[in-house]
Amino acid sequence: MLSFKAQCEGLAPRALVMFAAGFLVVAATLGQQAAAVPPATIIGPIPADAAGTGSRNAIHSASAIELAAHGYSEEEFFIEGVANTYKADSDNPMADASIESEGHRYRTRLVARRPQPADFNGVVVVEWMNVTGGVDKDIDWWQSGEHLVANGYAYVFVSAQQMGIDNIISWSPERYAGLNATHDGMVSGDASSYDIFSAVAKSIAREGQALPAGAVDILAGLRARQIIATGHSQSASRLANYLNGIHTLDPVFDGFIVHGGGGIIRDDQPVKIFKLMAETDMLRRAATPQPNTDNFRQWEVAGSSHVDVPFEIEYGKVRNQQEGLSIEGVTPRDSGCDLPAYSTVPFRDVMNAAFEHMVRWLDDGVAPPIADPIQLARAFPTVEFARDDSGNVLGGIRLAEHAVPTAKNTGLNTGANRFCFLYGSHEPFDTATLNALYPTKADYLERVNAVVEKNVADGFILPAAAERTRLEAEASTLFER
Repeated sequence: MLSFKAQCEGLAPRALVMFAAGFLVVAATLGQQAAAVPPATIIGPIPADAAGTGSRNAIHSASAIELAAHGYSEEEFFIEGVANTYKADSDNPMADASIESEGHRYRTRLVARRPQPADFNGVVVVEWMNVTGGVDKDIDWWQSGEHLVANGYAYVFVSAQQMGIDNIISWSPERYAGLNATHDGMVSGDASSYDIFSAVAKSIAREGQALPAGAVDILAGLRARQIIATGHSQSASRLANYLNGIHTLDPVFDGFIVHGGGGIIRDDQPVKIFKLMAETDMLRRAATPQPNTDNFRQWEVAGSSHVDVPFEIEYGKVRNQQEGLSIEGVTPRDSGCDLPAYSTVPFRDVMNAAFEHMVRWLDDGVAPPIADPIQLARAFPTVEFARDDSGNVLGGIRLAEHAVPTAKNTGLNTGANRFCFLYGSHEPFDTATLNALYPTKADYLERVNAVVEKNVADGFILPAAAERTRLEAEASTLFER
């Protein structure tokens, strides 16, 4: 691994973010007491046209998951205030950060999705919007939104980074005019994003707490028992940054689900941290594993990809909805990759279970189960996963779609598309291979049932996912015998 000094080479003096062998790390100056996150003002809800009309006065990134039928509402708000930026200490990458500068103005947006009071489970999930490729994306909602809605969670997403803000302004200059997180260009590297994220969480009233007089209540009277942060990929790296140096200064979240990114995360703080990784994500991280502790769990899902089929379908629905097109029958995009893209191993089943474990962990102190890591054939000089004769990876959390395979599913791919390495692959087995593995369909179903029963017992999936998996296996047309 590069020395910390070498990792920081070439970064601007005021930059908060430091790339360290593919990881984002926040460091700190010791011995300086940091002030609390400055208060912010909520404005709204901002009137919006209905999603799906094609109007540019609709909410950008409005949910394509059905809300109204489940008694949920969706509203957009603006948040404005001032933010601190933070200073890194090259001698201690896991220490609390100190304030480098203060008073940086911002104005951005958040979107709240909330159930009826009778259905609220007391848990609010706050997602850091992903801006990879420039588009503001609520990826963890795409993966687990249906589960959150079915179980009474409230949900808020935050546009904390300027690239996402620029994207929504380009989409609707009139609706989003005036949003900016750079303090008129004085702040670079999204250095205000951490206080923006904290300020949104601070705007959520907790049980037994009253909001200040005149303050806008983004959850319309709901009071949080728990507030959980989440984010995918580059947002996960921002959350790891935030956990390592900033959240400790003025804690506001109870737990974190860091999904598909981020390096080593300090675990000497009282918050609970769940790190959920696809096979894709482990290629850069498997050689430097972080052990499970009382406050940290890492799960790795064998055969899953950073961008998978549910991701692609939900993203397609959101894009269509914003243009006033039908969201029915959406299929994954043509990837342009060397192998057929997008693993079909349902990562979301594991993520849904992780949410339920997190709630229990925080409420009752019952830690999630420990999962086996993905197995390595070698770690250095480059990571190579151990695989079975069909090419499917060994170890990790093994869902039925992977442990009882009808295809080769991996987290890896290549091709002219610069994102192919994130898309994974799905190559169906031919008939001869299927016949050799499963003499009859009954043999196949017996093995699927055994795996889903074990996955439920081990705590890696929920009963609803097990039932869906069984039904899909029974409906399979791959077996004519």
